[in-house]
Amino acid sequence: MNASFDLSGHVAVVTGGNSGIGLGIAHGLADAGADVAIWGRRTERNSEAREELSRHGTRIVDVVCDVTDPDSVGDAFASTLGELGRVDSCFASAGGGDLHAPFVEMTLDDFRRIVAVNLEGAFLTFQGAARHMIEHGGGGSLVGISSLAAVEGMPRGQHYAAAKAGLIAITRSLAVELARHRIRANAILPGWIQTPATESGFAKIGDRIVKRIPERRWGQPSDFVGAAVYLASPASEYHTGDELVIDGGYRVF
Repeated sequence: MNASFDLSGHVAVVTGGNSGIGLGIAHGLADAGADVAIWGRRTERNSEAREELSRHGTRIVDVVCDVTDPDSVGDAFASTLGELGRVDSCFASAGGGDLHAPFVEMTLDDFRRIVAVNLEGAFLTFQGAARHMIEHGGGGSLVGISSLAAVEGMPRGQHYAAAKAGLIAITRSLAVELARHRIRANAILPGWIQTPATESGFAKIGDRIVKRIPERRWGQPSDFVGAAVYLASPASEYHTGDELVIDGGYRVF
C-alpha cells in the first residue's frame, strides 16, 4: 500500500457506521489499517457491524449514540477516547429522510426532526471532534456525508435538502476556521445509493433512475471507500473546503 494511504495507527469515528454508506466507509478505513469507532442508535446493529468489521484485524469499537442529543454525543466521545485514545478523523454519516409528505402538508415538527439528525447531529459531532483535535494537536479530518439533494431539487424533501445543504456550509466554514489547527473539513455528496434505507425506493423507481446514471447502476456503500481513505489519510493534507460528488455521473448527465 502507498504509505500516504496507510492508516495504521489512525483512529476514526463514523457516525451511522452500523449500516449503509457509514458501514461502507468504516470497512474502507479499517481495511486501510485504521482503528474505527462506529456510532449508532441500535445496540444489536452496532454489535453486528463491529463483528463484521473486526475481520480487518484492527480495533473496532461500537458505541450507542443519538447524535441529536448533546449528552449522548459527549458520552460517545468519552467512550471512544477511553477505548482508542484519540480521534484523527470524524465522518458524520448519521442521517435519514422521510419523503412522504408533500411540502404543503409538512409539519414544523417533521422539518425539525429531519434537520436534527442530519444537521444538528453533524454540528454536535464535529464540535466534539474539533475540540479534541485542537487539544490533542496534530490536526485531523472532518468529513460530512451530504447529498445531491443539497444542490438539486428534491420533491417532498425540503427538510432533508435544507439539512444537507447546511452540512456543506458547515464544512466550508470549518475548513476556513480550523485550518490553523491543521484540521481540514470536506463533504461527500452521494447520488443514488443502494442501502437498507433506500431499499423501498429502489424497488419502486430503480429502473427509471438507472437510465439517468451514465454508469448504469445504483451506487453501493463500497463506492465510498476510496474517498474516505483519501480524506482520512495524509494524502489529503492540502485538500479542504471541498465537496466530492460520488454519483456515477448522474449530476452531469
